[in-house]
Amino acid sequence: MIKKVIFSVLSSMILFMSCSSDDDSKIVLPTNSELTLNLNGLEPLGPDFVYEGWIIVDGEPISTGTFSSVTFPQSFTVNRSQLNNATMFVLSIEPAIDTDPAPAETKILAGPFSGSSAQVDSNSIVGDFRSASGTYILATPTDMDDTNEASGVWFLDNTTGSPMVGLDLPTLQNGWKYEGWAVIDGMPVSTGTFTDIMDFDNNAATSPYKGDSGNGPSYPGEDFLQNAPNGLSFPTDLRGATVVISVEPYPDNSPMPFTLKPLAHVVPNDAMVHSAINMAEGPTVSLSGTVTR
Repeated sequence: MIKKVIFSVLSSMILFMSCSSDDDSKIVLPTNSELTLNLNGLEPLGPDFVYEGWIIVDGEPISTGTFSSVTFPQSFTVNRSQLNNATMFVLSIEPAIDTDPAPAETKILAGPFSGSSAQVDSNSIVGDFRSASGTYILATPTDMDDTNEASGVWFLDNTTGSPMVGLDLPTLQNGWKYEGWAVIDGMPVSTGTFTDIMDFDNNAATSPYKGDSGNGPSYPGEDFLQNAPNGLSFPTDLRGATVVISVEPYPDNSPMPFTLKPLAHVVPNDAMVHSAINMAEGPTVSLSGTVTR
């Protein structure tokens, strides 16, 4: 009788151990992890573009998903192994309908992972504008009328008596251009886009606003003399208006200024025409944030 009891107990233990072993073998570890973005300063892109996150694994970009909302934090489900092996996070601006699986040239934030997080910013991936500076003059060199001189802005320095470069800005990474603006009665009006601070802007010969007597000096700028947008009248007087240099995605996501604005200045009400005026730091010099895995 005692042998039967012992045998029964041993059999039960073996069965329990066998079942436990079988259960252990069925445990499946999760294959995905959460990636959380907490980013500052981004603005909505409109219906034609989205933001897309990327992790860099073994030198290759892997998408973490797209988003349009700029309310943070936001979380995305990512392959656990890939996320653990990622060395960097990059945020790009992509077409909403995108047939290219690779990241666009327009990358706006980036930073290396250190442990469980990455501190990302725009300084290394767009340009470092913390030392940017600028000078401009009021003048209308594209017409023969000297009574409208306060109706044009040119980003140059003439303190030596001859036009010289007026902007000190870093060379932009691919996917970005500079754009000048005059905010007139609350309405931003473009002076044109450019990448070279020592040359004409891109619409120098085709601007609808300039006069009929040439394209002006070979620096970024604009004369607001004709064909004013609805709600404005040209010629105008830029004294009291705000002059801005923004950094724009290329291709551009919007006809309005983008969030990065490294230089800005309210034109003094007593500003003299043909005289150099210094710009100040703009409202948004860089973007930043934290990415946590």
